[in-house]
Amino acid sequence: MNELKKDMFIGSVSFLGIVAFVSGQFILSTMMFGVAAVWSTILLNNRAQAVKS
Repeated sequence: MNELKKDMFIGSVSFLGIVAFVSGQFILSTMMFGVAAVWSTILLNNRAQAVKS
């Protein structure tokens, strides 16, 4: 998965979390925000390690 696809995935999950929050599905929105946060943290760590090497 290249960087653009990873960034698009994080953006779409975040957007779905916002839509779920607005529609009142708070459990689903919490899960979406959690997935986006964990995935972006993993992605940032991978990018930092790639720059170091």
